[in-house]
Amino acid sequence: MNLNETQKKKVAEWVAQGMKLSEIQNRIASELQVRMTYMDVRFLVDDLKLTLKDPEPPKPAETLNANPAQTANTPPPANPQTQPSETLNPTGAVSVSVDQLARPGAMVSGKVTFSDGNKAEWYLDQTGRIGLSAQQAGYRPSAADLQQFQAALESELMKAGF
Repeated sequence: MNLNETQKKKVAEWVAQGMKLSEIQNRIASELQVRMTYMDVRFLVDDLKLTLKDPEPPKPAETLNANPAQTANTPPPANPQTQPSETLNPTGAVSVSVDQLARPGAMVSGKVTFSDGNKAEWYLDQTGRIGLSAQQAGYRPSAADLQQFQAALESELMKAGF
């Protein structure tokens, strides 16, 4: 189904507002009186070169670091989602942790803290591709950090039996 430019701008606004595909599909039907399948809406968003916003997952690591009573000499409390190998990255090196329960759609997932202190979640999908989702929008780790990340990830995965 083809939409005119005004309708395409409406869809772009809805995507910018953070709506899910199903919500956009319902809006197209109710406001634009155009019936589209979920897959048609997905293709439309891709054709318009729009990027859907992922919902923000809860960030338990931030609440651990936000505790002012915690001193540098006190070890951080154990996080049930990650293995004990997680560190707070005091040396400026890249640190990697592996989640005990992988995030949905991933074979294995975890968290990484880069040498500049920026944090990201990583995952390995069923095809073996690595994905990174940085907490700071638009963040790109340095090439050296990426190399350290890959080496640390390989080491942590070997420890976990992957």
